[in-house]
Amino acid sequence: MVRGPTETLVKVDPFAILNPGELYWRDHSEWLEQVCGYRLRPRFRPDWVPSWHADPRKAPFRIICEDAWSPFAQTTVDAVRIRDKADVFLKTVNLVRHPHEVEIGRFLTSLGPQRENHCVPILEILEPPDSSGTVILVMPLLRSYDSPKFDTFGEVVEMFRQLFEGMQFMHKHDVAHRDAHCLNIMMDGARLFPHGFHPDHQHLKPDKYSDASHTTRTWIPVKYYFVDFGISRRYASAQREGELWEPIIRSGDKSPPEHDGMVSADPFPTDVYLLGNFIKTQFIEGDGVISFGFHGFKFITALVQEMTQTEPTHRPTMDEVVVRFADIQKKSSCWKLRSRVVGKKESRWMKPPRLVMHWSRRFRSIAVRRPPLPVPSD
Repeated sequence: MVRGPTETLVKVDPFAILNPGELYWRDHSEWLEQVCGYRLRPRFRPDWVPSWHADPRKAPFRIICEDAWSPFAQTTVDAVRIRDKADVFLKTVNLVRHPHEVEIGRFLTSLGPQRENHCVPILEILEPPDSSGTVILVMPLLRSYDSPKFDTFGEVVEMFRQLFEGMQFMHKHDVAHRDAHCLNIMMDGARLFPHGFHPDHQHLKPDKYSDASHTTRTWIPVKYYFVDFGISRRYASAQREGELWEPIIRSGDKSPPEHDGMVSADPFPTDVYLLGNFIKTQFIEGDGVISFGFHGFKFITALVQEMTQTEPTHRPTMDEVVVRFADIQKKSSCWKLRSRVVGKKESRWMKPPRLVMHWSRRFRSIAVRRPPLPVPSD
């Protein structure tokens, strides 16, 4: 572009520009705080002035300022519940695009905080005054299932147990999740981080200036949750007595064989496949993108192979998976459960220091009689 003699070149600060999703939260910030009791971070408030503009000394370092980064997803944001300072997670749901999400979430929440219920609870449903078919779900602030990294096999085995138990619970109540992949499996890890963590950049402290310190799951057991019920469905018990054929909606995991060239399928065997494939791609073999797999998971390979069979009717039900896994768990030695989880791509230079730290934690856990399977007390 040719500039005229009177034109000036305006330098745009990309960190100070809100994207469309952020504008939605900014426009609803006062309503959320004054009417609903939820306070957003400074970046999403109407009177926001970037901290590096208010203090020019921060300008060269604005990339690490707490208010410099957009959320990873435009439909979600973190907040603080004012009455008790609890960290929560807000998510907008378009009722036209996802007509079942609120209904299913409300139903699963109504079943109560049972040990077997691993569906993220809905704390509140907010209806903005200008909703136009959109509601806001309030949920606990969770973090990725593998953050921080697993220390022992016992920690991973306990996660598998909880996920099998949680999927069995949903199926028992005639709900098919239909989207169980690595991004929709999370955990309540707040107690692992004694000094807190930033809600978006969760490996950092709340101020984003340094790494967030944490303990291990062996020391403080955690509970895992399934999230995102946007394509989930609830059925009448009578529907499941015969053949159930449901129009296919492709999930985050595109690999179920029955989704290849088919227009309908029974979603319950697909759930079994998705959960088995999660273990296969994130722990046994790796997917070459998010995970490269780990050594030492041969003990669950046979069960995963059955769960991911090409023919859906040949796969075990979740009831059968739970029974099979309980037997596998019972046969796992204490030594195995306390052993370190080692990634297939772990650098040989990192192994010695990590091994030393692991054994230090291991001796401490044994000394104070921490069980090798960290089951939360609920």
